[in-house]
Amino acid sequence: MNFQGGRRRGEEGIAVVLDFLLSNARLVLGVGGAALLGIATLAVKRFIERAGRAAEDEKVEQKMAESWEELSRVSASPTMIRKGIEGVVLKHVAKATRQQKADLCQKPEVSSPEVEPKPESKPNRIQLCVLSLQERLQQYCSTRAVLPPQEVQRAQSLALDICTEIQGFLHSRHPDMPLGEMSLGGSLLDDLQVVSADHACLLVPLQLEGSLWRLIPGEETLLTHPLHWMVRRLNLEYFPRGRSYWDRYLVGGYLSAEAVVNMFSKAVMETVNWPVISSTLDCLVRPVLGGPDLRLEIRPGSEKAAESCDQPLFISVLPILREEDVVLTAQPELTSPWVNAWHLSLYPWETQRLVQLDTADDGCRRQTVKILKAVCRLNPALRALEAAPLTNLVLHLSDSESDWSQDGLHVRFQQCITELIGYLEQGVLHSYFKPAVNLLSNLSEDQVDQMGFMLYCAISEPEILLI
Repeated sequence: MNFQGGRRRGEEGIAVVLDFLLSNARLVLGVGGAALLGIATLAVKRFIERAGRAAEDEKVEQKMAESWEELSRVSASPTMIRKGIEGVVLKHVAKATRQQKADLCQKPEVSSPEVEPKPESKPNRIQLCVLSLQERLQQYCSTRAVLPPQEVQRAQSLALDICTEIQGFLHSRHPDMPLGEMSLGGSLLDDLQVVSADHACLLVPLQLEGSLWRLIPGEETLLTHPLHWMVRRLNLEYFPRGRSYWDRYLVGGYLSAEAVVNMFSKAVMETVNWPVISSTLDCLVRPVLGGPDLRLEIRPGSEKAAESCDQPLFISVLPILREEDVVLTAQPELTSPWVNAWHLSLYPWETQRLVQLDTADDGCRRQTVKILKAVCRLNPALRALEAAPLTNLVLHLSDSESDWSQDGLHVRFQQCITELIGYLEQGVLHSYFKPAVNLLSNLSEDQVDQMGFMLYCAISEPEILLI
């Protein structure tokens, strides 16, 4: 009894030391080093737990000594962590993962020798364990990244019906408002949506007089942000306020994106008779009020059917300005606190570039982006990674790698994991079209740590991301 109690006290002391190392690791080793030290600590703790249950004390003490020796070698310096962690720690993680796979793939024991398992009752896990990474990626893509055509068609049909209703309402209530034809946009239209068809975007183009308005790039404004553009009113001395419909939304001589969004919120979200539209479309349509964006929630059928539906369809109504290949969006949640700023959308450029590259060599870049998006959406540790960083990750990699054939999908996937770890360690992922923009700037240190830990584990066992 005294021996067991003493061991427990010793384990508590070790836990205090490990917690101290982890709490100070980021200051000394950086984000990547802290994540690697976390893996090393996890391996050591597992050794200690197994050591407490061992029968021979000499072997127990030997294993603990070896584990601490490995940890001391690995944590000696950031350089040792980067160079030696694969051979010292990741082998333990890989071994534990392989052992877990083996346990899952073992056949269940039978209580009697006369009872023989039926061949058709073999679990599907046995089949998954023998698949290569290439096959696992293809399977994951078909089940998670590629949506059923009927689901996509249904979501697009609902979005277009809502689009027709809103446009008809605006034409009847505000006939003098100069608007272009509303259309469907975003990932649902471009076949880049994954997991489920649960969101869509309706683009509402505002028509401006070319002689009265000028779109000013973000670098030329006082904000100096490359994605924060402004729309200046011109020739006020010759064409005073009131000559343009949009003059009523001027703030300090600039067209205010926030004022435009507030107008659409009152004119559409709070004014449209949504119960009538719901009965017409045979679905329940509700505006999502209180947020900075314009969103509608759509559920099929009646109130009772809507309550039983787990996955509603959210439709964003997005006012935009177009000038040649420039698309500015009114999104105060992205440009706050600047009420006059418009957001430069890089999504059309990124999507077009992916399509051009894949069309030229029949590559798998878009497929890789969809797999990465599905992985990040379904993995809690990676959920903070949005579509833009993943798309730009593939675009940057396309500049250095020319082989994007289907046979090399698994190679590109593993390379994306490695590249993403490097970007997280630096804390910077430059936009492909706007290098001054850091696409990782909105991530917290805790989020980076969680992502780094998960991705480091996936270096040796990438299948853990495809569960």
